[in-house]
Amino acid sequence: MVEWFWRRRPRIPAPRLRSKEDAPPPARVDLHEFTPEPPEFFARAAYVELVLFERLARAGTSTPTTAIRSALARAADAPLSRHRAFVTEIERMGADPGEAMDRRRAAVDRFQRLTVGADWLEDTATAHFAGGFLDDLFRSLATGLPVELQARTREILARRSEDGVCAVLLREAMERDERLQSRLALWGRRILGDAMLVARDALELGEDRSGAEQRIEPAFSELIADHTRRMDALGLSA
Repeated sequence: MVEWFWRRRPRIPAPRLRSKEDAPPPARVDLHEFTPEPPEFFARAAYVELVLFERLARAGTSTPTTAIRSALARAADAPLSRHRAFVTEIERMGADPGEAMDRRRAAVDRFQRLTVGADWLEDTATAHFAGGFLDDLFRSLATGLPVELQARTREILARRSEDGVCAVLLREAMERDERLQSRLALWGRRILGDAMLVARDALELGEDRSGAEQRIEPAFSELIADHTRRMDALGLSA
């Protein structure tokens, strides 16, 4: 599963995933040995949240109704809140948040370019599915932070109030048009590959890449299983 993840390609095809009925989730695995130093960790997390906010804000500009636009505006508050909280952590360490984020933005900017949705539905699905995947990643990486930073990071990442809003909007849209189900299922599978490239960039791998690959595989399999369950919850086959 993870072997392809290390190879550089212009476009990464989404892996074929088993449903939750086919394979129960593995035991919880963390990525503590691959956690960056705290300033780098928070800079990467802060920039991801900023991009998730921008994605939901973009989705709101092309909605068919004002009610949906208003709901997406409320949803966008959550990643913006997490972004601000992570920026505060960077400032507590005496670093400049803008400079810290600029050093680690390339992979996230690439993700932003490659996953621009055709409409508000695909942008909302990106924020919901890719956002959940990447927040799960940072939650796992946080186990390698000092204890007090672990607690604050868990508290910040618990603020995913947009999940409920996005899920309701996507479900209602599919109820209005059954043809959307197959399109959103395909989109959910497609964006996983690009999200995994962002995840790889967030890891401190060291020089032993071969050994790192073996140790990372269980944790990434778990993150993918969580992504599958998130799609299953909306009736989308992963």
